Amino acid sequence: MWFDSWNDVWRVVAVGAAAYVALVLVLRVSGKRTLSKLNAFDLVVTVALGSTLATILLSSDVAWAEGAVALALLTGLQMVVSWTTARAGRGRSLVTARPTFLVRDGVVDDAALRSQRLTRSEVRQALRSSGVGGLDQVAAVVLESDGSLSVVTRDQVGDGWALDGAAS
Repeated sequence: MWFDSWNDVWRVVAVGAAAYVALVLVLRVSGKRTLSKLNAFDLVVTVALGSTLATILLSSDVAWAEGAVALALLTGLQMVVSWTTARAGRGRSLVTARPTFLVRDGVVDDAALRSQRLTRSEVRQALRSSGVGGLDQVAAVVLESDGSLSVVTRDQVGDGWALDGAAS
């Protein structure tokens, strides 16, 4: 179907503009953490916000006010979870993965690679991206809770404080 009616098109324009404004306001009130790239939970919230916005735009069964409340609810719940995880260490482990050492002191942990479903090739890529040419230069490669790989060279390790908390 290519075209139903101008009323449907104008509804999408009007409701879309209002929903966009509502989403921007909700995100501004909730702060930067709402759309951060910190963990899988944040990704789920971001996808849910996008899905909600799409539903508001395209479903005439959902009123703008209902959609705005849904956006605010998702954002509010995300704020509660992030507040809780920032203040209660135990709550954090429920929604975020613990960083994992993949390489320590130049030695690749093949068991960690298998358990995290990664390959040596992906570790090599992270090393190259960081400008590191060999494992002899590496103090650690850590799989972060957001899925990224952090490379710390022997020259950068300092007192090792940044590596505390990563799982072996």
